[in-house]
Amino acid sequence: MKTTITGKNIELTEGLKVAVEERFKKLDKYFAPDTNANITLDAVKGRQKIEVTIPIKGSTLRAEEVTSDMYASIDAVTNTIEAQLKKHRNKLIDRKQSDSTKIFAQDFIEEKDTEEENIKIVRTKKFDMKPMYPEDACLEMDLVGHDFFMFRNADTDEINVVYKRNNGSYGLIEPEF
Repeated sequence: MKTTITGKNIELTEGLKVAVEERFKKLDKYFAPDTNANITLDAVKGRQKIEVTIPIKGSTLRAEEVTSDMYASIDAVTNTIEAQLKKHRNKLIDRKQSDSTKIFAQDFIEEKDTEEENIKIVRTKKFDMKPMYPEDACLEMDLVGHDFFMFRNADTDEINVVYKRNNGSYGLIEPEF
């Protein structure tokens, strides 16, 4: 894995660079050699913050940790990324196993009339939608680590959605009236 380390309001000493690289070498077993991790170190008013963004196939891993010691922040963020990787891997394994189980079950179980499943919304989010261009919305989507992002298009003043496609490119959904 390649690491790109940048500093905001902090001087990147060799000790910090070495600490970051050593901690992230432990995560190399999870990534392809050409995977790039963007790491930003920031120091503001006694808070030592580290932000990590790692694009992987189909999504983006993102973690942020803030402590009073930069080395503690580095340790915490690598633990967070490792936990996210394990969760992602288990989700992929579960999805693969459940897909094969569904195919197997469909071959041997008669189809039954199923009632409409109840849809339950468990969380609602509200946010201001400032006008932006689709390219800026894609960058914002990558920063928050989601697969889609809704925004107000600065050109058309309409609500649009950008999304990440399976091949790594981006798509744009525009309303048609």
